[in-house]
Amino acid sequence: MRGRRTFRARVAGRTRTLLALGLGLAVIVSLVAMSAAGAVAQDANESVSEEAYVEPAPEPGDPYFEARADDGTWVSYENPRDEYRSPYLGDGSGKICVTLVNENGEPVIGESVPDTKVTIPTGGATTWHSEADPITVKFPMDDHYEFPLDGDQFGTSPDVAQGDGYMDSHCYEFHGNPEDATISYGEARISGQYADRIEVAGYIQQVPQGDGWDTDIDPVAAAEPYEEAGGGWTYDAAENSTHGQAVVVLQLDAPADERLESSNTSDTADNESSEPPNGSNEITGEAGSESDGGDEMPGFGVLAAGVALSIAVLARMQD
Repeated sequence: MRGRRTFRARVAGRTRTLLALGLGLAVIVSLVAMSAAGAVAQDANESVSEEAYVEPAPEPGDPYFEARADDGTWVSYENPRDEYRSPYLGDGSGKICVTLVNENGEPVIGESVPDTKVTIPTGGATTWHSEADPITVKFPMDDHYEFPLDGDQFGTSPDVAQGDGYMDSHCYEFHGNPEDATISYGEARISGQYADRIEVAGYIQQVPQGDGWDTDIDPVAAAEPYEEAGGGWTYDAAENSTHGQAVVVLQLDAPADERLESSNTSDTADNESSEPPNGSNEITGEAGSESDGGDEMPGFGVLAAGVALSIAVLARMQD
């Protein structure tokens, strides 16, 4: 009987040991996974190659404020790239825009990609526009255009009829087309010194029937491949569809070691041109590497505590 009890005791002891070890390993694995996930999330949300360019939309009294509907359904801003066809052949109007965002999806003007441009071929009732055959947008925008961003195409706010109250797009507008005309555009082509740091996220095309542009969308999430977006539209006055808009959405994608930690506090006055990365590590955040090693693995103290707890449980069970 004693031998049997001893055998059972040994089995029970080993079982408790295995359970304790399993508990410790589970704690370790879960905490390491949480730490890794936290590190990835931080990099995805804070590492950008260019800070957001924050430009409030013009308000009444501002030279670039044009008009707004009495019922609050739309608002319009002056645009140096807004042209009227001569002769004026009808009420067909349209808009083709470029929205450039950083790795976080925030509007930027291309300060980090100088000597780079995007070209959008056009056709149909667009080629009469002096700047739209084809459309070419050069970066950084503020070096080439008096009013870099003229459209508030995305977001919502209770304070404005359309958009979120901040400019996010560089647009070309067309007025005076026949009411059965077709506007077409081709696939965007990126060229220049930093062409490999700009991705074409996709295209957003809307042909509203009197209701205006739907701004309650995220540009990157809503962007579609060229074939799905449509590549153009045809007006239909009978359906009250005499306006159309398309936005080419571009996103920066610089090497991870040449990005900045996003402060999310940029404003118009602070958006001064910065030199592009030149291999000197001037914008790689070296200051952060001088901090203590605790930042390299978040939650290490908690991990150690979990291991110690598991050992203590094991020791108690062995007793």
